[in-house]
Amino acid sequence: MRSLERRVRERYADLSPQEARAADLLLERMSELAAYRATELAELAGVSKATMSRLVRRLGYDDFEGLREHLREQRGRGLPVTVTPPAGLASRLQRETEHLQRAYASLDEAALEDAATALARARRVLVVGRRGSHPVAAELRRNLAQVRPGVTLAPSPGQSLAEDLVGTGADDVVVVVSFRRHPAGTVAAVERLVAAGVPVLLLADPTLRRLASRVRWWIECPVGYEGAFDSHAVPMSLVAALSDLVLARTTPGAARIAEIDATYAELGELDEG
Repeated sequence: MRSLERRVRERYADLSPQEARAADLLLERMSELAAYRATELAELAGVSKATMSRLVRRLGYDDFEGLREHLREQRGRGLPVTVTPPAGLASRLQRETEHLQRAYASLDEAALEDAATALARARRVLVVGRRGSHPVAAELRRNLAQVRPGVTLAPSPGQSLAEDLVGTGADDVVVVVSFRRHPAGTVAAVERLVAAGVPVLLLADPTLRRLASRVRWWIECPVGYEGAFDSHAVPMSLVAALSDLVLARTTPGAARIAEIDATYAELGELDEG
């Protein structure tokens, strides 16, 4: 599906000066466009409503509602587009709470504990997280590295994912963290690992649910997307819960944490103030 930006770019040279002014405004306000009415946008651009309507049709939409629907579809694919006016803080908190309640209610606690046991005992743990999923993956890697050795975040800087996946086996665990929009090759990577007999924990939003029955463990993380940007409150909460379970199953975990803390002090890496 062609984006609004691409449609404007393809037709820009053929637009009248008034239409071009309106098109400039569409691009300028694209991240919040769906929250406006056509009349409001025409006023902001300093053109007539007829000019705005004509531009919308030239861009390939039946009417302004068709343009708004296109933006809603883009938001559903993960693009940061405002579909509705930003919610107040109380409303946002309520929605975040609902997402958390739904995520925890759907968890298979026995499966989560089994995954934690495997993460504690595995020869190596590889945590994969690319694009917007990287911060959540990095948090999980940071937590696990506190309690056990051999935890790596992939892809490594300057490397492709394939270079990190090669060499993983049945004694390892690969945690794939992925939220929409998923990087190309995510599904192929999971399928390759499964085919090679590598235990895979997939922590993802519902758009990858089709892989739930393929992997060893599946943790579904609904991401809040009522606003322009996805919220990762649920994934971060589940990462903390999973990390706690791993610590409880790692015998030298407390000793390792103490040694790391002593090394922090020795190297003066943290401000204790």
